[in-house]
Amino acid sequence: MNGELLAEAARRATKYLESAGRRRVWPSADAVKHLAEAGGEFPEEPATPMEVLDLVDRIGSPATVTTQGGRFFGFVTGGTQPAALAASWMVSAWDQNAAMRVMSPTAAAFEHVALEWLRDALCLPAGTAGAIVTGATMANFTGLAAARHALLERAGWDVENDGMFGAPPLSVVVGEEVHVSLVKALGMLGLGRRRVIRVPVDGQGRMRADALPPLDDRTIVCIQAGNVNTGAFDPAAEICRAANDAGAWVHVDGAFGLFAAASPQYRHLTAGFANANSWATDAHKWPNAGYDCGLAFVRDPLPLRMAMAMLAAYLPAGALREHCHYTPEMSRRARGVELWAMLRGMGRRGLAELIERTCAHARRFAEGLREAGFQVLNEVVINQVLVSFGTPERTMAVMTRIQDEGVCWCGETKWQGRVAMRISVSSWVTSAADVEASLASMISAAREA
Repeated sequence: MNGELLAEAARRATKYLESAGRRRVWPSADAVKHLAEAGGEFPEEPATPMEVLDLVDRIGSPATVTTQGGRFFGFVTGGTQPAALAASWMVSAWDQNAAMRVMSPTAAAFEHVALEWLRDALCLPAGTAGAIVTGATMANFTGLAAARHALLERAGWDVENDGMFGAPPLSVVVGEEVHVSLVKALGMLGLGRRRVIRVPVDGQGRMRADALPPLDDRTIVCIQAGNVNTGAFDPAAEICRAANDAGAWVHVDGAFGLFAAASPQYRHLTAGFANANSWATDAHKWPNAGYDCGLAFVRDPLPLRMAMAMLAAYLPAGALREHCHYTPEMSRRARGVELWAMLRGMGRRGLAELIERTCAHARRFAEGLREAGFQVLNEVVINQVLVSFGTPERTMAVMTRIQDEGVCWCGETKWQGRVAMRISVSSWVTSAADVEASLASMISAAREA
């Protein structure tokens, strides 16, 4: 039965993927309405696996957002690379726990290699420790947990055992354009969402190095590689120099922008970021691994291990690294295999080409919208485009019309007091034809609104 069931699942999944280029990007209202069929009372009697599969496909597939196609431009969302998707199916079949080598030598080996390949591709220092987590929020949490440990240990405080009650105070410096995921991570760590010191930014959202407050060895400075709206990069070289001189810790929120380092054409944007102490990024965004695949890197492995280690009599202490001592979770899916497959499938050249191709598509969007008479609000440095269609009401009306038509999907944002539509070109699937079809839809919607 397993063979027949899995063959049917593969058939249905393949049919879904093959139709992605022809599907509406946002599901129809009827498709969303039919999701109610998944509810009701908890059934008394079991169903066969084939019946369950049919329900999942029949109810779920029509109501999905087509992020596996080439015309979804919301939320910095990529589509899963074919090699990563195929590896994901194998990982599900293996059902491995990636916590320790004794639980899965396979998971440990692939994860170790993938992290080292990425460290190299992102131009981070040799010896930097990495961790695969569930997303950018947890990647920020992990890097900042290492920072919290290092600074408080320096002050003579054991935060893992004694907590934050009575701990020496730490200062956290962020830019005015700090991403909400980093602020959430600070809250979870007990460092406070409102206690941050906010530094003014320039017209593109870059932190102003000349406006930094006084720094010391109990300060965490959080900078951005890739503003979520404009794609802009903070002046890392200047900020890291000031922080290093003061003994402060620099953490980089590079959820997607850090991958610019993998491209010879865009690597200059990440100059100075390698001088930080920790970095967070997300492989399911630009490089297009599947969910969940956040990545945390810490220059000095010891603070990361001390912040994350778990000890118990039943956990064997081997001579080699155990990944559970470097991540918040113990029981984990073997997502490092999918990450490895994505990287091995693309290679260094393919990864660079993905970055450069999607950035070229973003420039084409900006060019086409300007030619049509609409205002692009940002300098298009990588893959993000902000456009205004006039008044806030008109911009929202245009965006609603675009979303309802279903040719493509873009989301709203507010940028320095202005309502805008954000176009984030992040998927390996997006082609020049997808861009032109989407541009035509946007321009038509704007003229009809």
